[in-house]
Amino acid sequence: MNFPFSNNFNFKAWSEARLAQVEQVLKQGIDAHAPAGLGEAMRYAALDGGKRLRPLLVLAAAEAVGVDLEAATVSDQPSALAALRAACAVELIHAYSLVHDDMPCMDNDVLRRGKPTVHVKYGEAQALLAGDALQALAFEFLTPQDGSTDVNVQAAQVALLARASGYQGMAGGQAIDLASVGVPLNEAQLRQMHRLKTGALLLCSVQLGAVSAGKPSTLIFDAFTQYAQALGLAFQVVDDILDVTSDSATLGKTAGKDAAADKPTYVSLMGLEQAQQLAAKLYAESLAALDASGLNTTATAALRALATQVVQRKN
Repeated sequence: MNFPFSNNFNFKAWSEARLAQVEQVLKQGIDAHAPAGLGEAMRYAALDGGKRLRPLLVLAAAEAVGVDLEAATVSDQPSALAALRAACAVELIHAYSLVHDDMPCMDNDVLRRGKPTVHVKYGEAQALLAGDALQALAFEFLTPQDGSTDVNVQAAQVALLARASGYQGMAGGQAIDLASVGVPLNEAQLRQMHRLKTGALLLCSVQLGAVSAGKPSTLIFDAFTQYAQALGLAFQVVDDILDVTSDSATLGKTAGKDAAADKPTYVSLMGLEQAQQLAAKLYAESLAALDASGLNTTATAALRALATQVVQRKN
């Protein structure tokens, strides 16, 4: 698939700067000295790996509504601090979910982000605890005790992340996924599963950024929601495509595992070519939603570039 994206926005420079900010806060916030080696397992799960798509979506949405994330000004801006903490919080939730999903009782995978999964390296019990601790730490990030984030922003962000992580979101989607092995699903059922399992946290990421400076207009919030819903589904469709077209070394995780486990995917349901067409359609829908936000293309440049990255990615 080829989706040309052309404007003057330097996505590489932008993403490198934002990722450096996220990595610094995560490294400072995940205590290496947590009891009995737990901190080491937590840091192994969450640091120095992954695409960091979710935190980038948080920060791109925050900047689109006017939050200044330049490094020199972050510490002086409550909205910038709220956005950066939210970016780290959603990545911690994502990391915890991967730790648990990879365990033998779930997907039983041995490779993640190009290295052994947490339970392979540290054992199942330590992996379970590391995931639990990362999940709890995410909400600590959203609720600083120093008064630097307005309590209304804290409450909004906590509510968004809790719903996206629980039975109404990621956990519910995983439950459907586990129950669907070997079960034929139609497109609507498959879409609903992925709307919860993958899409909910991507949607939450955009919404977390949007509320980091306070409540945005209904027009912007609704447009961002539509953008993220299309992007979330596109992400999963591309994931299904890559599972059959790429290799484990490129993916950084086990290729072909969905087919081997007899899991329903967009490729198994509609074929490779139609799945690729669906990804292109969803990409166009995500950009159309940004057009409807009333924000100019400069404000939404990072969100547009991230949509392009999702459909063009190789892993």
